[in-house]
Amino acid sequence: MSIQINPGKLNTATLLISCPDRPGLVAKIANFIYTNGGNIIHADQHTDFSTGLFLNRVEWQLDGFNLSREAIATAFYAIAKPWNAQWQIHFSDIIPRIAIWVTKQNHCLLDLLWRWQAKELKAEIPLIVSNHTALEAIAHQFAIDFHHLPIDQENKLSQEQKQLELLEKYQIDLVILAKYMQILSPSLVASFPNIINIHHSFLPAFPGAKPYHRAYDRGVKIIGATAHYVTEDLDQGPIIEQEVVHVSHRDNVSDLIRKGKDLEKLVLSRAVRWHLDHRVLVYGNRTVVF
Repeated sequence: MSIQINPGKLNTATLLISCPDRPGLVAKIANFIYTNGGNIIHADQHTDFSTGLFLNRVEWQLDGFNLSREAIATAFYAIAKPWNAQWQIHFSDIIPRIAIWVTKQNHCLLDLLWRWQAKELKAEIPLIVSNHTALEAIAHQFAIDFHHLPIDQENKLSQEQKQLELLEKYQIDLVILAKYMQILSPSLVASFPNIINIHHSFLPAFPGAKPYHRAYDRGVKIIGATAHYVTEDLDQGPIIEQEVVHVSHRDNVSDLIRKGKDLEKLVLSRAVRWHLDHRVLVYGNRTVVF
């Protein structure tokens, strides 16, 4: 079941919750909002019967809500504690801050920046980090700070520490790997787990390097792109969005790369937008996108 009302520019609160399924959860969540004067403008739910897990997203107007923002979490905690729940609350007027990490390819970076400039992405982008200088001019074009941190086997950990310091300095909430062709160390991912990557294949097929070349060698009839959260296991994180396009025997590797780039831009922008809208719930190594 899903209900949706266009909230316009109203300030809203969004609750994301997952817990073991039991009767009455939807009613109790809705009643919490109703009894405190809230008006629900979006509600969606899903039950994963293989795990017995209930997942829910509900958004309501803050105008006229009886609880202060500071009091909402405390009040809801008392209700949700017996459910053994994991939950988070977000407010629509708190704008996330994004850092984009890149190497040399510009198509995903430019697409994100154009969408951001067109106000399709509700975020601030104060920082671009790269292990090369090839895309520095793009950062300057959009008046975004650019930091060049070259990485090799000898300096990887020290440079990653500088990356973490930049994330703290710029108060970054989300990192986007927009064709950042480096494998992140487990320690970096543990220190900053909010990272979205775009991979140029339809995972789990062809993880790792040169998936288009491997797809061509295999003679596939479709290629794809995958946006996923980053974990310490390469290209194994929870998948947010995927898309495919047909290819044929007439396509060479460069054709696959050209078609794939179009997919990469679309898939990454969707995943980022859904994350910013607080529509993604991770459970285990899977996601629900409301």
